[in-house]
Amino acid sequence: MTGKATLEAPDCGPEETASESANVPATEPSGEVAAPKSTGEEQTPKPQEPAPHVPAPDAPAASKPAPPSEDVPSAPLLLAVEDVGDSSVTVSWEPPEWLGKLGFQGYVLELRREGALEWVPVNTRPMMVTQQTVRNLALGDKFFVRVTAVSSAGAGPPAVLDQPVHIQETIEAPKIRVPRHLRQTYIRQVGEAINLQIPFQGNPTPRASWTHNGHALDSQRVNVRTGDQDSILFIRSAQRSDSGCYELTVQLEGLEAKAAIDILVIEKPGSPSSIRLLDVWGCNAALEWTPPQDTGNTELLGYTVQKADKKTGVRPARADQGEEEGLCGSSCHLEITTLSLLKPDIVAKPKSFVERDFSEAPSFTQPLADHISTPGYSTQLFCSVRASPKPKIIWMKNKMNIQGDPKYRAISEQGVCTLEIRKPSPFDSGVYTCKAINVLGEASVDCRLEVKGEGLRGDAP
Repeated sequence: MTGKATLEAPDCGPEETASESANVPATEPSGEVAAPKSTGEEQTPKPQEPAPHVPAPDAPAASKPAPPSEDVPSAPLLLAVEDVGDSSVTVSWEPPEWLGKLGFQGYVLELRREGALEWVPVNTRPMMVTQQTVRNLALGDKFFVRVTAVSSAGAGPPAVLDQPVHIQETIEAPKIRVPRHLRQTYIRQVGEAINLQIPFQGNPTPRASWTHNGHALDSQRVNVRTGDQDSILFIRSAQRSDSGCYELTVQLEGLEAKAAIDILVIEKPGSPSSIRLLDVWGCNAALEWTPPQDTGNTELLGYTVQKADKKTGVRPARADQGEEEGLCGSSCHLEITTLSLLKPDIVAKPKSFVERDFSEAPSFTQPLADHISTPGYSTQLFCSVRASPKPKIIWMKNKMNIQGDPKYRAISEQGVCTLEIRKPSPFDSGVYTCKAINVLGEASVDCRLEVKGEGLRGDAP
């Protein structure tokens, strides 16, 4: 019993069928076995023939009796087409129910072009496979396929496909890839160009068509160029009438894909009208006007109100000089209304205000803390003081002013007072005092610094 396998058969296209049929040795009538019944005689294949060849169904009747049915295999089962490409076909089958009493040799796959009588073998020798691929076929050809099981006693009856195989291009369903910026409303201004390039795919190349709001395009205004992979819609100078839904349809043998693109062509809106002064109070005025009749084919974002001095006529500088704004900008037409606003005599009467006195004598919110340091390592003393006006800070050691001594560095910022002692020695031990003085008084805090230990040393001898 043979297992299933995939084998690529030698090149054999329908174009070659007619030319090769003359070189293929004709099968004698004795080779025809269309499920014959046993006659009691045994017949072996001719040794000079490279492979058994089953004749066409309409061949003349056999002049010699066929081999007994129990000696040759039965017809293969479940012959089917697995795949059809644009230049190849793959067929498969199941082994026959009866392989014959004598040695089973394999299968012979044959093709017959539609309208022809000759069967052309794909493989000249029987092969032990149950699946074969025929390559190098021509587009548009149609042919029948049959497969025969062969044993040492001869070829059994063939299994034939009911319908011919048609070699044609592989159909790839059409698909449209809309660019990201066109997946929302595409806004252009009047006079600008519209250039839409929409890629699509499909095999063979699909047919593309455009519509505008469900109707055919105006060829006087809209130009369309379609290639193998995209379609381009171009409008040289957009008008408001070009707004709407543009739909691209690609069709391929009953399959189609559609994509809709919304385009909005806008321009500056018209000017408001009928400006009226409703009320004046103090330095304020209430106005009312009628919205513009032409909104520029888009929604209004709001209004801009400007004023000018009656004497000088000067208006404040502004980039948008219109009184009404839309997506396209401000209106270029102004509705100018002269409104006289009389400023009443206004006398400012400020409320009495008692200024609070924040003056404060110095007081320490964080005192100095006693500290123990190691010789040779810089140390710092901290404290916090509050005072207004800002106090003068004086640092002392053992009640002696140490201002200006390079060994010490004093810092006072945001009420935090810091004294840094650079590389202290036991001589720097003592009582340190921080004094804060302003015009309202003074305050001081003390701490004891003790420097212990041997500290830093040089290299040992």
